[in-house]
Amino acid sequence: MQLLQQLQINDPFFEQKKIALISLYDVIDPELFVNIMDLGLVYGISFSKDQKILVTMTLSTPHCPLGEAIQAGVQNRILQDFPDYQVETQIVWDPVWSLDDVSEEGRKLLGMPPKM
Repeated sequence: MQLLQQLQINDPFFEQKKIALISLYDVIDPELFVNIMDLGLVYGISFSKDQKILVTMTLSTPHCPLGEAIQAGVQNRILQDFPDYQVETQIVWDPVWSLDDVSEEGRKLLGMPPKM
């Protein structure tokens, strides 16, 4: 929900970003069984006028064995809402993902205590 709250209403792609970010709640990390948004794996999304979408994200570990599957899930899910766009994922390692990035909902799903 954090990325959704950071959207600027005066952004020319506000509605598209909102739709895309909400759709990413459907992409489940196949190892943790929690969506990538509540895990805090998605750092940003950008749209360009030439119908390109870039999702900047990370993985829980650089050696994530299912990283390619997660990226494919991101691309496939966004293409459902934006079939005429080219979708790319960019994996970044800075900032490094940590359990602190997990939302309260994600923490519940993982059986973790709430943040203090």
